[in-house]
Amino acid sequence: MLQRKMNILFLCTGNSCRSQMAEGWARHLLGDRVNTYSAGIETHGLNPSAVAVMAEAGVDISSHTSKTLDDLRDIPLDLVITVCSHADENCPVFPGSARVIHHGFDDPPKLAKAETNPEKALDHYRRVRDEIRDYVQTLPATINDLITP
Repeated sequence: MLQRKMNILFLCTGNSCRSQMAEGWARHLLGDRVNTYSAGIETHGLNPSAVAVMAEAGVDISSHTSKTLDDLRDIPLDLVITVCSHADENCPVFPGSARVIHHGFDDPPKLAKAETNPEKALDHYRRVRDEIRDYVQTLPATINDLITP
């Protein structure tokens, strides 16, 4: 019997940076195994610095849009990963059997705000981008642990 791909949602506050990078990495690295989405508690638009550093790594997220959970309400989610503490603390209850786990990442826009050197500001985005990539690479084992009784 053909089993459907698992639907994974990365949830953040504004769906502008961390959740977008996570969606991009998951599509790039795991697209043949999972359906990946991202959303925010609210929308803040797509962060241009996140788009730039993902492009440096060969992942194009420029066509992504900032979405809320309402935009994805018709998708049966299997796994929700909150990537910031605000989303974790304000995560709604999901219908069905969606499992919710938290794996937080630093907020690049917040870290970069104090930088006067644009390249040093982007370094914050690059570090978090790479941390998210490393985490996404562990998802197959996490998924296996969640579905194995």
